[in-house]
Amino acid sequence: MSKNNKIIVAVACLAILLLIMFGVKSGNQKQSETPANTVTEENTTIKNTKENTSLPGLQTSPAPWPAEIDHLKERLALINLPALPEEGTALHTHEHLDIFIHGKPVTIPMGIGINESAGFISPIHVHDETGIIHVESPTIENFTLGQFFDVWGVRFDKASIGGYESDASNTLEVFVNGQKVEGSPREISLTEHEEIAITFGTQKEEPAIPKSYSFPMGL
Repeated sequence: MSKNNKIIVAVACLAILLLIMFGVKSGNQKQSETPANTVTEENTTIKNTKENTSLPGLQTSPAPWPAEIDHLKERLALINLPALPEEGTALHTHEHLDIFIHGKPVTIPMGIGINESAGFISPIHVHDETGIIHVESPTIENFTLGQFFDVWGVRFDKASIGGYESDASNTLEVFVNGQKVEGSPREISLTEHEEIAITFGTQKEEPAIPKSYSFPMGL
């Protein structure tokens, strides 16, 4: 083989080797990136599902729903809320909740988020049966309607509440100050003197939607 041919062969071999090395590196990079993104998305889905469907003591039965406190501390830990020895004072707000199932009001029970015998209270809780939600937290942060239902121990998402699930005839709708909420109702922020109304049933069963609530003096 002539000297020139040897040079050509050597250059060709080097070019092939570089192409192979580049292809392997590129393939490895894509392989490492794709699973990472997939795992992140899957983990997010699992986390969002567990926030409302895998909580201990979660009630998926028809109304009425008692204040489930047997597994309250476990739920608080899973949703990253503290079990406080007493009400916090950094943030103190009050909201009002109405729930209507097939046009009939559902009682919001007293004692949601409060375990007196164990000596702790959730920053989101209910003292009586008026439907007033109390947010009394040692830290200033955003609390949501989804967290309230998790504290209560009642299944709640865009299509279901307790043992009721939307179908061809019945739908779940949520209103804040009389305005219908689109998107996930779990993300509704609990803000001072907010009126929240949740309805489940047919269109004919939908009640008059309250736009406000007269809070007692001092609240």
